[in-house]
Amino acid sequence: MGAGGDADDAGGTKGAVDRRLGLPTTMLLVVASMVGTGVFTTTGYLLRDIGSITAMLFAWGVGGVVALFGALAYAELVAALPHNGGEYQLLSRIYHPSVGFAAGFTSMVVGFSAPTAASAIAFAQYTNIALGGEVLPPTALALALIITTSAVHAFEVGVGGGFQNAFTAAKILLVALFVGAGLVAGDFGLIEAEGQVDFVTAIASPAFAVGLIFVSFSYSGWNAAAYVAGEVRDPKKNLPRALILGTGLVSLLYLGLNLVFVAGADMPTLIEAEAGVGAVAAIALFGESAGRTLAAVIALGLVSTVGALVMTGPRVYEAMGRDHGAIAALARRRAGGGPLIAIGLQSLISIAMVLTASFDALVTYIGFTLSFFAALTVGGVFLLRHREPDLPRPYRTFGHPFTSLTFIALSAWMVVFAIQQKPVVALVGLGTIGAGLVTWRLVRA
Repeated sequence: MGAGGDADDAGGTKGAVDRRLGLPTTMLLVVASMVGTGVFTTTGYLLRDIGSITAMLFAWGVGGVVALFGALAYAELVAALPHNGGEYQLLSRIYHPSVGFAAGFTSMVVGFSAPTAASAIAFAQYTNIALGGEVLPPTALALALIITTSAVHAFEVGVGGGFQNAFTAAKILLVALFVGAGLVAGDFGLIEAEGQVDFVTAIASPAFAVGLIFVSFSYSGWNAAAYVAGEVRDPKKNLPRALILGTGLVSLLYLGLNLVFVAGADMPTLIEAEAGVGAVAAIALFGESAGRTLAAVIALGLVSTVGALVMTGPRVYEAMGRDHGAIAALARRRAGGGPLIAIGLQSLISIAMVLTASFDALVTYIGFTLSFFAALTVGGVFLLRHREPDLPRPYRTFGHPFTSLTFIALSAWMVVFAIQQKPVVALVGLGTIGAGLVTWRLVRA
């Protein structure tokens, strides 16, 4: 594979696997990848640092717009190049194989394994909250979830898709019900409470910039459909629809949830709650048992989040294995199943992180590199249009170049800000990318 591409770019047979995933599964995969613990734990910290409810809501709106602009650009790329692998395939094709491999290497540890471990541990915590205490061993619960979802997705793609659809649909329904009931029962007068920082002052502050970085992390996963593009039926139509509809739906859910939070409890209470803002708002609106009910909803949602990470991540390593003989085992599948070895590798890394709890620092200090690769991918829309104007493009980015430039500019701003505030982030991120480049030199066929 090289920068010049392949004859089947429009959707041929490169590394062909069965296209079993329809629009509902693909769209729900995007939703499941996005809706994790972030939206239920971030708002209290944002209110504490920004000091303005309206500015906090604005940050969530901006995060949704940025994610949607990114999805629009990815939709053009994956509709034209519908192969599994996400940024690995796209960056290899658009720039150079070494760039794609570095992105895939970073994704293996930072983009999928660490969030899988984090979500599994959060699942165990919320499950015990729902049960009224530490009823079940948290580590065992987390490991059981990783092993179960990995087995489901490894041995039967159809069953894995159905499993994913059921849990994600249940998550959407329960969150939507909570939002609907909260909007009816909430007190929106709390939004205009006294003692808040002026809106303009708040959004111009460094605290707002930090808050937007955390909000953007909560929106991560909007590009999930790109990782399974090679298994989506009618990819020219379904991939753009899945990316755009899934991202739009999550943006609405996030704004609805945050409206319920600030209409359910006053600002000091939410700030004091910190990571438990969702449960506090639920208790204030509906009573003590509602906190446990919401914990159960979050736990249920985290099942689909872990499932989405197990479903998407290994497709990246599978694509890498197809292109490099030294790691060809990663591309091995059983009939009708997923990439068995790749799923097993990601699961082992995730299990190690659960047992050592080393994933937290990893997620904190490497997260900005994912924004870097996403911005590089969106920039590929410009480069590919210039270099290959005749490449079939079933979908063209709506609002381009404004939407694409806005995404790149905001992503670059967040990366620069992260470097300025936490130079260790830059060092670890550069080290990870460097390790990916060295590995590419060792394994390239």
